[in-house]
Amino acid sequence: MSREGNLEAPTRHPLDWKTSEFYDRNKTEAEMARIFDICHGCRRCFNLCNAFPMLFDAVDATPSGELHDVPASVMWDVVDQCYLCDMCYMTKCPYTPPHPFNLDFPHTMLRAKAVQFREGKPNFRDKLLTSTDALGKLASIPVVVQAVNAVNRNGMTRALMEKTLGIHRERRLPTYTSATFRKRAETSESFPVRNGDRTPGKVVIYATCYINYNEPGIGHDLVKVLEHNEIPVRLLEKEACCGMPKLELGDLDSVAALKEKNIPFLAEVARSGYAILTAIPSCTLMYKQELPLLFPDDPDVKAVAEAMYDPFEYLSLRHADGLLNTAFVKPLGAVSYHVPCHLRVQNIGLKTKELLQMVPDTTVNTVERCAGHDGTWGVKSEHFEMSMKIGRPVFNRMKEPEPDYVSSDCPIASRHILQGMKQEREREHPISLLRIAYGLE
Repeated sequence: MSREGNLEAPTRHPLDWKTSEFYDRNKTEAEMARIFDICHGCRRCFNLCNAFPMLFDAVDATPSGELHDVPASVMWDVVDQCYLCDMCYMTKCPYTPPHPFNLDFPHTMLRAKAVQFREGKPNFRDKLLTSTDALGKLASIPVVVQAVNAVNRNGMTRALMEKTLGIHRERRLPTYTSATFRKRAETSESFPVRNGDRTPGKVVIYATCYINYNEPGIGHDLVKVLEHNEIPVRLLEKEACCGMPKLELGDLDSVAALKEKNIPFLAEVARSGYAILTAIPSCTLMYKQELPLLFPDDPDVKAVAEAMYDPFEYLSLRHADGLLNTAFVKPLGAVSYHVPCHLRVQNIGLKTKELLQMVPDTTVNTVERCAGHDGTWGVKSEHFEMSMKIGRPVFNRMKEPEPDYVSSDCPIASRHILQGMKQEREREHPISLLRIAYGLE
């Protein structure tokens, strides 16, 4: 047995990221070599992303066929191919703790990215793309938003963006809106609070940058679904970016700064008995997993993690307590549904699929595989082609049932999938599909 007889579930150690040793390049490189050598001997993760094939090809190209002959520069190239999806740790690796090998590939890559960030590797484009709040606030200004959207659709300006910024000209980019979610959302606390055995009976929505500035309709649909189920709902008083884009860049100081902006407000509502819902899996994961590992001794971070739910996780628990309205009035037909990596690694099961399948005359074709976009990674010129290659099996499987809807809990992934499918289909977030099934306008 790979765990030497130990049947315990994989556990994660907190990151000791505030020490000088964490950012020591030589020590980081030594740990990378240790991890890569184990991975080379196993190779179970060959089909997850391009980091592992690049590593294995580099080893195989050496005269000895061993890692010690792979140039250090190539090992750092492997780091650039990792987009911290966590799938290797959560689904494939037999050597994660409590195994004595103590292997954590994604957090080793995070450490390497943090070293690179401290050394000044990220360029202007990388810092710009990960500043989602600042971009959203600027791009959603009424006089600016139309120009931004026009530039993002224009072939000539996109060619210029590729040349100057390294944003691939063919990548479909999200539109911005001046009618942001937080500006337009109507929420209510007029319903009686009905607590379930496993869920608080009232909800606070953490909007997220993407829903606030790019697709506010998802947020409005979430409010409609909650209010249709007589769940009191309100918006978080203030919020900033969750920090996941900065984490993926290795900018841990910015992650800490964003944590200081968000956690006080989130902890207050968590301790007041609210469930906290985010409709973007990466944001949910940030509060459930990454911040608790970065700040393991912060009781506020722990309180927020315990109160944080994926919307379908929350609704499924309400259903288990007999509190979910299941009077769906409109069938959805054939739904091709993609499960994002950052939802899969939350280990909550296929709650979105389970709820959508409750809608009469609805079939759900579920695809559990990385689509390859992965935050800002697939936007970059140097990664675009690889992102499309990684996503190709997903694109093909999502086509199979001639779907009425293409859906993913990650709206960025669903846009990427539609681009790869090369077909015009209805794209709806699963929460929006629930709103349609309820017959809500």
